[in-house]
Amino acid sequence: MRNAVVCLILFWLLGGCSDDPISGNKIFRYNEFNGITTLDPAFARSQSVMWAVHQLYSTLVEVNDSLQIKPLLATHWEFKNNNTELIFHLREDIWFHDDPCFPNSKGRRMLAEDVVYSLRRIADPKVASPGAWIFNGKLDTLNGITSLDEHTVSIRLLKPFQPILGTLTMPYCSIVPHEAVETYGPDFRRHPVGTGPFQMLAWEEGQALVMKRNPTYFESDQQGKRLPYLQGIRVSFLDSRATEFLELQSGRLDFINDVDPSFKDEVLSRTGKLKSKWEGKLVMQKHPYLNLEYLGILTDSLNPIIQNSPLRQKAFRLAINYAINKKRMMLYLRNSIGTAANSGFIPPGLPAFDSAKLKGPEYNPEKAKQLLISIGYEASANSPITLVTVPAYSNLASYVVSDLQQCGINAKIEIVQKSLLLQKMAKSDVAFFRGSWIADYPDAENYLSVFYGKNPAPPNYTRFKNKTYDALYERAISEPDQMKRITLYRQMDSLVVAESPVIPLWYDLVIRLVNPRVKGFSPNSLNMLELRMVKKD
Repeated sequence: MRNAVVCLILFWLLGGCSDDPISGNKIFRYNEFNGITTLDPAFARSQSVMWAVHQLYSTLVEVNDSLQIKPLLATHWEFKNNNTELIFHLREDIWFHDDPCFPNSKGRRMLAEDVVYSLRRIADPKVASPGAWIFNGKLDTLNGITSLDEHTVSIRLLKPFQPILGTLTMPYCSIVPHEAVETYGPDFRRHPVGTGPFQMLAWEEGQALVMKRNPTYFESDQQGKRLPYLQGIRVSFLDSRATEFLELQSGRLDFINDVDPSFKDEVLSRTGKLKSKWEGKLVMQKHPYLNLEYLGILTDSLNPIIQNSPLRQKAFRLAINYAINKKRMMLYLRNSIGTAANSGFIPPGLPAFDSAKLKGPEYNPEKAKQLLISIGYEASANSPITLVTVPAYSNLASYVVSDLQQCGINAKIEIVQKSLLLQKMAKSDVAFFRGSWIADYPDAENYLSVFYGKNPAPPNYTRFKNKTYDALYERAISEPDQMKRITLYRQMDSLVVAESPVIPLWYDLVIRLVNPRVKGFSPNSLNMLELRMVKKD
């Protein structure tokens, strides 16, 4: 019976009935190629889950288009006690979605205790949230999160940690009511109850997810009109990129995220522009994306797999960097989607990025050969270094290895499945690997923590350890002055460039192909799906 009801809703509400008043322009449709496994924000670790969770739930604070922290469920906040306590003052007009978990199925007002419950839940070992790491070493999750009254929350830090506000913007930190978690138990993943702009209507796993407008949502536009404008969202789960693209062309999807290699050359020119045949039919959006693609190198000289490898030498790692023609790589492998990474590990979009002040190695094969000579490296006398990657990046690996071989570096490729590569990286069982780092929150600390010597893997997959770097990191995270903190961040990034535990390849771009009827749909550097202000003609 349940499946029949779900199918009826999907058919009637979202396209099966032409007389339905909300089946057309007021429904936003997108496809989730990777599927959605849960709608519990404590498990929002993948983009597909984060996008859906972002529609259903809200956090205390959020990131605006300029990557600044702004209030959402909170009205304002202040740091106290030498920056070791963060006080949040909450809005008093926030209501949870109507749901059977509440008396008479009527959603209740959100209170400070809900914030305490939600944040403590992330760290609860019984929940086993993959987001538990966000508070590790930063606060006492049992006693450090308390309500001071119905509308005030205190978060006490073990020591000053300035990026804490950014951390609290993550979907993990969405506010949930205890009634829903207790009522549905493990099935809470299928019964989301939040305060977000949309609420769930139906979910047939593998077929479609349907959300409807939340009539009690608290935000309004500048003219006082209640948000969101849309009546609903429909998420399909087509597992073919080609079919997804055809659905966009036919108008049955409103956008697709990224341009798949299978039709990249059909849509984009070499310089990354939309080909003329698609003008007027599709709108291409480009925006800096806080995602960095890189090659990682294990630097723990005590590890047996690196002891006899040239990778343990800084000059050899720098030679690799000089040997790769990143600009040509972007042109031929990426259709100019992104920018060659020659300015450190911090990507554009963050205030600490400054290509004028930090210039890393650029393509210079002669410089690479000189560095190899300086350490007495001869390809014929050394076993090949092995670049380990996943199938989706085999073309990139072939390109890199070809450039290395042309500069006299003995190199080869090994292709493994993603799960195995991540396992090897975590166990320090791979010396040379392709990786990527997508920002969890908009602070350079999120990138620089990758090299903090006291961090395990993840995030410190290279096992980089440097006393000067660690001292700078510890100063930076407790520095309340933003400009001083940025200066420290840049010093740390310079050290990373000099020591080369990673070879940055490119700074990414968000690429979206959008139905021209969609208005107010803005990309952002975290590539979060933001639909509150979206309209459809």
